[in-house]
Amino acid sequence: MKISYNWLRQFLQIDWDSQKTGELLTDLGLEVEGISHFESVKGGLKGIVVGHVLTCEQHPNADRLKLTTVDIGQGEPLQIVCGAPNVAAGQKVPVATIGTTLYAKDGEAWEIKKGKIRGEESHGMICAEDELGLGSSHDGIMILSESLEPGTPCSKVFDIESDEVFEIGLTPNRSDAMSHFGVARDLKAGLEQKEIQKELVTPSTSNFSIDNRSLKIDVEVKDSQLAPRYCGVTISNLVVQESPHWLKNRLKAIGLSPINNVVDVTNYVLHELGQPLHAFDASKIKGNKIEVKTLPAGTKFKTLDDVERELHEDDLMICDTEKPMCIAGVFGGINSGVTEHTSSIFLESAYFDPVSIRKSAKRHGLNTDASFRFERGIDINLTEYALKRAALLIREIAGGYITSEVVDLYPKKPQDRQVFLTFDKINSLIGQEIPRDTIKSILSSLEIRINNVTESGLGLTIPTYRVDVTREVDVIEEILRVYGYNNIDHKEKLTASIAKTSRFENHRIQDVVGNLLAAKGFYEIMTNSLVSPDAHAPNKEEEKISMLNPLSSDLSVLRTSMLFSGLQAISYNHNRQKTNLKLFELGKTYHKINGENQERQHLAIFTSGNRTADSWNTPGQKTDFFYLKGIVESLFERLGLRDIQTTPCKDDLYAEGLSYHKDGKVLADFGLVGKSALKMLDIKQDVFYADFDWDAVLELVGTQNIIFTEIPKFPEVTRDFALLLDDSATFQQVFDIAWKTEKKLLKKVNLFDVYTGKNLPKGKKSYAVSFTLMDDKKTLTDKQIDKIMAKLLAQFQKELSAELR
Repeated sequence: MKISYNWLRQFLQIDWDSQKTGELLTDLGLEVEGISHFESVKGGLKGIVVGHVLTCEQHPNADRLKLTTVDIGQGEPLQIVCGAPNVAAGQKVPVATIGTTLYAKDGEAWEIKKGKIRGEESHGMICAEDELGLGSSHDGIMILSESLEPGTPCSKVFDIESDEVFEIGLTPNRSDAMSHFGVARDLKAGLEQKEIQKELVTPSTSNFSIDNRSLKIDVEVKDSQLAPRYCGVTISNLVVQESPHWLKNRLKAIGLSPINNVVDVTNYVLHELGQPLHAFDASKIKGNKIEVKTLPAGTKFKTLDDVERELHEDDLMICDTEKPMCIAGVFGGINSGVTEHTSSIFLESAYFDPVSIRKSAKRHGLNTDASFRFERGIDINLTEYALKRAALLIREIAGGYITSEVVDLYPKKPQDRQVFLTFDKINSLIGQEIPRDTIKSILSSLEIRINNVTESGLGLTIPTYRVDVTREVDVIEEILRVYGYNNIDHKEKLTASIAKTSRFENHRIQDVVGNLLAAKGFYEIMTNSLVSPDAHAPNKEEEKISMLNPLSSDLSVLRTSMLFSGLQAISYNHNRQKTNLKLFELGKTYHKINGENQERQHLAIFTSGNRTADSWNTPGQKTDFFYLKGIVESLFERLGLRDIQTTPCKDDLYAEGLSYHKDGKVLADFGLVGKSALKMLDIKQDVFYADFDWDAVLELVGTQNIIFTEIPKFPEVTRDFALLLDDSATFQQVFDIAWKTEKKLLKKVNLFDVYTGKNLPKGKKSYAVSFTLMDDKKTLTDKQIDKIMAKLLAQFQKELSAELR
């Protein structure tokens, strides 16, 4: 939100520099994010002076140019070549001297330099009003008053305004500060704490009067819940034209483009007082009646941006007797606004239900200055005052007469909010005792009325403009921000309670896993939970949850898988030549199962490209299925999860993959991502993906007993077999047979070589398998080892028809 310092000082006479004022506003909770400089004319007419044209002759080498001599009050007159048709001797004109910078409408700047034009020297430039930024005319040079002295700076001739503009990062609860008056009110309270007393000047409406009653517009509000207060008045015989400079400068300073004097006044009062207004062309109101109501769903309505919109049945509309004219509190219609042909208006000032306005604005994708304020809650008691303020301004700058009584439909006035504030609560929350007189002073400066005072506390009435102050703690927050957080002493000793929590809390387990993955070279990512409707696995399409008011079609549903948002991050990096990736994310997916919405926690791990970088002495190693398998199993081991079974993964997302199970629950799926999913994001290299059901993992972590044994005192013995097997045989079969045959002394089975090709019978392959044996109580003898190996070989021959090579 932008606040003009000059505008602010209309309410509060303060001579501080902008930096000091910005610091105080920040201390008050209105954080100033930046201060920018504004000039009503860019450059401030620096280097532009009044010149007196002494002579004006035809250029000897150009029919359309004139050769002039101009006195600019510096002794020797300047020779200037000018192409304007209206230049003549004896005129007083604006002259841009050598070195002056001029600015075009598009912001482009150019410097005036000494030069030659068609062979004749030119030492400056006689300017038209559009070249100075003083208007739009380019028909000829500006002719100034004959009374001006040559050499007078034009910045003194014209009313050039300089301003400082605060950019305030306003929090959503501070709707009371969404105006210059609201900020001035806060600033006054802050100054009083520094013992600087300033009077808050409010615009007067005491001279508001009805000139005649020649134009009456009836108003009917059909839903007072959606429009608790509605005011209006008519103004006739006005002239719609360009606004005066002071009004245009105020709007330009805060980034608004002036339109015409009537619309500019409504915008001015909006940013002055915080009350949105709307002006309707009275001649376009059919039946001379305003109806505030909802319309049937599907009704077509074209707004000011020339977009035809389809109305929702809950959209509150401002209508005449035949048609809708405006989406209440959001956006006007294309055929009811003020134009240069308008001569009479109906001026609206209302209070609309914040929830209704917010839903309508989001529903139609509109965010206007009016909706911004209505949906946060404005002061319902400001409505009539703002209407009169705007009507007086319009009558002042657009002429015309106020031609009706003020319509004010206000059937149910809200009750004043009462809060009892206890001194003990103030001290306990703030941690320091603030003098009671200071508390009372702060409350009075914020217009919070003190009804009664007791030993224990204060009975208060909260003003209607503070819609966010409803509880005792809210009042204490107001006291503290005005008193100043920096004025609260801090103790040298910090006292804190220690919460007794389990080491198996979710966040702690996440830290353990995150640290392990980071140590292995993985980077944590955080992706959006909103994805495109296409970013779903085919077998989960029915589970997607769509947003009612999506920001865009690409962010319209909640994700049912962590895969696609992770692939977007991978695609983003690939497009920037970052192809070697190791990423992980802890996040949630969202599902609709049997009509019930559910959230599930996941750990997603992605690898793509090389797992090690290329080096002069070692080539880069590509990531593969077994690399990610090792990462997955190391995580299970770190979490103390043992005896986990694996089966082939049946999820269509994977070209090949494994599922990890324990106690009937799927803990994780991992594998190579299928080409169809990669093609959606134009990823051209393999991606390996692991998806942990984090909720299932958390259920098991902490339930597993820690098992430890002493380090063995006796040596291990390793023996190898080179087994000739059928092609259909698998290592899993060899592994299972070995453990079934020798359960006591066998410690490890490892496949260290596979061979197919020459010198082997057709349909055969060779597995080189090592077997590790050990007895915890004694050293094994050769006789024992040979007996076990013979037993293993016999079982391989029996069950797999194996042969020793």
